[in-house]
Amino acid sequence: MNVENKTILLSGASRGIGRATAMLLAQHGANVIVTARNADELKQLETEATQGSVRGKIIAIPGDVTSESDMKAVVKAAHDQFNRIDVVINNAGYGVFKNVDEISVEEWDSLMATNVKGTFLLTKAALPILKAQGHGHIVVVASDVAKRTFAGGALYTASKYAQEAFMGALRKEVRPFGIKVTGVYSGLVDSHFHNKPGDESSRNWLKNEDMAESMLFLVSRPAHVVVDEFMIHPLEQDY
Repeated sequence: MNVENKTILLSGASRGIGRATAMLLAQHGANVIVTARNADELKQLETEATQGSVRGKIIAIPGDVTSESDMKAVVKAAHDQFNRIDVVINNAGYGVFKNVDEISVEEWDSLMATNVKGTFLLTKAALPILKAQGHGHIVVVASDVAKRTFAGGALYTASKYAQEAFMGALRKEVRPFGIKVTGVYSGLVDSHFHNKPGDESSRNWLKNEDMAESMLFLVSRPAHVVVDEFMIHPLEQDY
């Protein structure tokens, strides 16, 4: 699976799926520009990559996906250094799980800003470069709940349905420019998203490394191949 010398932007990279994905891509020779709000955790990731047997690079640029100026700065830094952007992975996101009458307006606005607006802002910032290149790949890490709903999930599932609609329209807009769009729909992952990683209750869930390997597979397909949708679950989860 060849990603040698590809320039990859990855949001939500300070921990969990994002961190594991950044490290695996760099180990396979990619230059990965990682962003998240936690500057200390990003720097630790960058340092770990320089100290290990990593063929590519990890470059940390702290930023908030809800900030247009931050996302423009991340994209500019990546392009200035490598003169190309091959892949954009929208991974930043979090969940709030409450009944509708318990959700505050502040919780609604904050989650939608990260999960939906964040995907829009990073994608929008990168699109002019991808179009000018005539190639590129935009990946959105959504969730299987972009396809279903459940009690207590109104806010989170609404954000994932919004990502699904965004991807659908985007896919039609950018395919004439040679740009791929892939939606990743995962089930339960043993990460900080749900609880403390390694908890006994989640020992049979997907691991961050499972998700990272899936990302590597998706972004290393030949130029003429696009995986539009990728659904992945732990075997014990009944979808």
